[in-house]
Amino acid sequence: MPRSAADDPCFLHDYWTHPELDEQHLIVHRTEHGFILLNRYPYSNGHLLVALGEGRPRLLDYSQAERAALWALIELATDLMERALNPQGINIGINQGRAAGAGVPQHLHVHLVPRWSGDTNFITVVGDVRVIPDSLDAMYSRYREVAAGTDYSA
Repeated sequence: MPRSAADDPCFLHDYWTHPELDEQHLIVHRTEHGFILLNRYPYSNGHLLVALGEGRPRLLDYSQAERAALWALIELATDLMERALNPQGINIGINQGRAAGAGVPQHLHVHLVPRWSGDTNFITVVGDVRVIPDSLDAMYSRYREVAAGTDYSA
């Protein structure tokens, strides 16, 4: 069942309910159903999160229409990432539940991690080190510039 922010504080719920703070929250695009934002603790440069506005813990807690809206946002985020960063690959995944690694288990969200041949992604796992060549502000500006030049009216 959905949980309210009063039951369990959730930054994604907070971000959804305060669109006037999108730049501060690093939200690069929002639709009537959800939003795309930069991960503040990225696995690699340009790591995006996609979430619906209504937070639920499990994918199957959403209706078929809501899952379709989530997938449409994932498609937009993929296009945005490809146009902004030109990665050689993208990992797309969901950590459903705390045991699966979810940091915000009450609000399902999708990770999109850009990848390049020879990148240092393994260092995060082995040495708890992140190699991030661009600042979050620079990456936010890059994504916003690409989004502004594209019709993402979904």
